[in-house]
Amino acid sequence: MSNRLDQEREEKLQPIRMEGCKKKLEELGFEVEEVGGTQLRFMYKGSKVVFFPYSGWHSGKTIKDGRGFQRLLRQITQPAQ
Repeated sequence: MSNRLDQEREEKLQPIRMEGCKKKLEELGFEVEEVGGTQLRFMYKGSKVVFFPYSGWHSGKTIKDGRGFQRLLRQITQPAQ
């Protein structure tokens, strides 16, 4: 659990967001690993990407770090340039 002000809300929403994001990533063909109940990891273009579903933060060598699941999806589903 983090040090957020509304920990009850986080406790309730964390599993829902984890499951929804994991399901969507797997539908896109990624092999997703849950780590510690707070983060998802998967490989993209040969490098590890870490995503925190509750906060929306994503980071990795092959993507632009940022916040928001939809922004992450846009990055990993855009056609190769």
